[in-house]
Amino acid sequence: MAKRFYKQVSCVEAEGGYGVQLDGRAIKTPAGSPLVIPHRKLAEAIAAEWDAQVEDITPQSMPLMQLSATALDRVPTVRDGLIEGVLRYADTDLLCYRAEHPDDLVRKQAAAWQPLLDWSAAELGATFAVAAGIVPVAQDPSVHPALRAHLTALDDWTLTAVAELVGISGSIVVGLAVHKGRLDADGALEVCHLDEDYQIERWGKDEEALTRRKNIAIDIHNATRFMQLLG
Repeated sequence: MAKRFYKQVSCVEAEGGYGVQLDGRAIKTPAGSPLVIPHRKLAEAIAAEWDAQVEDITPQSMPLMQLSATALDRVPTVRDGLIEGVLRYADTDLLCYRAEHPDDLVRKQAAAWQPLLDWSAAELGATFAVAAGIVPVAQDPSVHPALRAHLTALDDWTLTAVAELVGISGSIVVGLAVHKGRLDADGALEVCHLDEDYQIERWGKDEEALTRRKNIAIDIHNATRFMQLLG
């Protein structure tokens, strides 16, 4: 783990956007690319992450820097594959697999998840089929092209955040709903944790599950904040 070696952190204008400097020297990504950030607010937030390091530099405590490095180093080289990977979540989307029983859980899922699927049909042009149980459900062939159009329209930075949200939530609908303002971070968490919340209500808390929930919440809030700072 590297020690903090700098005294001053600054956000500066750079060619093509904004950069972050440590004692007057521009930060680069792990791959050696210039850290050029398209929006000042995001650059200022990344500068704050670097300034918050105390004795040791802990990359895990700088999620905005990590996401920015992904957007600059990785996404441009794997963009098409990344989009196809995100699209695969349409075939296993969390919102499409409903409980068969008990009745109150069935109702909770329908109340929380169906409005998002209705929104997807109206706003994204992707109409999803749902199924009870774990039997795979075949989606209409029109779903992938409709969603692909939305994903390919995203710049690398926004695509980075959407892909992160989809992977964390297990739902391409949730990821795009956050991007388009249909859900905020807390709303996304409620949707993703519905089944788990139901089990907690019935059987009580599980420490391992609570730790996992905390980590998921942190990741969703970080990805959402990253996306908001791009606006």
